[in-house]
Amino acid sequence: MKISRVAIIGLGLIGGSVGLSVREMLPDVATTGWDADADVRARATERGLAGMVCDSVAEAVREADLVILCVPVGAMGYAAEAIAPHIRPGTIVSDVGSSKRSVGEALAAALPEGVVIPAHPVAGTENSGPEAGFATLFRHRWCIVTPRDDTPPDALAALSGFWEGLGATVEIMDPRHHDLVLAVTSHIPHLIAYTIVGTASDLEEVTRGEVIKYSAGGFRDFTRIAASNPTMWRDVFLSNRDAVLEVLGRFTEDLSLLQRAIRNGDGDTLYDLFDRTRTIRRSIIEQGQDDARPDFGRKDH
Repeated sequence: MKISRVAIIGLGLIGGSVGLSVREMLPDVATTGWDADADVRARATERGLAGMVCDSVAEAVREADLVILCVPVGAMGYAAEAIAPHIRPGTIVSDVGSSKRSVGEALAAALPEGVVIPAHPVAGTENSGPEAGFATLFRHRWCIVTPRDDTPPDALAALSGFWEGLGATVEIMDPRHHDLVLAVTSHIPHLIAYTIVGTASDLEEVTRGEVIKYSAGGFRDFTRIAASNPTMWRDVFLSNRDAVLEVLGRFTEDLSLLQRAIRNGDGDTLYDLFDRTRTIRRSIIEQGQDDARPDFGRKDH
């Protein structure tokens, strides 16, 4: 199966980056795009996020071999219902959401005859909107694909080849396992970031100006994560609630252990934890998932 025409529904950071990456990495593949917001469509046209930005979702998907839904996970079902009457038989419908079980179920319900293959490119920034996309977002990143048992092998190979063509490394995974992995590696860290930034803002003894003025590296990194799109993350937590609550329960237990260690002056417990987690950080750098330069490679401005 050959993918010659891709429709991108939702032209923010991820959708825009898909369009720009296709233009640079897969120049023989045509792209169409659509967004529910007319202003976003206009800005996407100016940036050339798709070969043709359409005025209707029907026009965007009509001739597509692959439709990628780049909308918040809470809107996936509605987006699938909107495209259902207009796609050709055999068209692959995928997505980019960071929750896979609930999204897969929503897409399957809306497209019972469709070739639904959920996917999650594990890439992004704290920025959002059509101005935020860039062509190299997926390069040297993972894209997790979560097919159903009845997914046609040729369609799975075509979608995997598409993401590999954008520079990603594809991993096939069960959707429930994906959701647990992402709860640990992404969702809970974002929840912690939103919480600590909110706590700092609420402290009556520390003014907001002081929080901003004296932000050290750790808090500054939390604020970067906490700047992510609030609509997207609201939907992520609601759609992946089972895995998030499971991991959050374990985290709460570990946090209580640390509280006891600090209260009791148990330096050995603290040191052992910090040493073990430093090893994990070094492994992340060794696998090329982050930057080992001082201050995370930031440039002074």
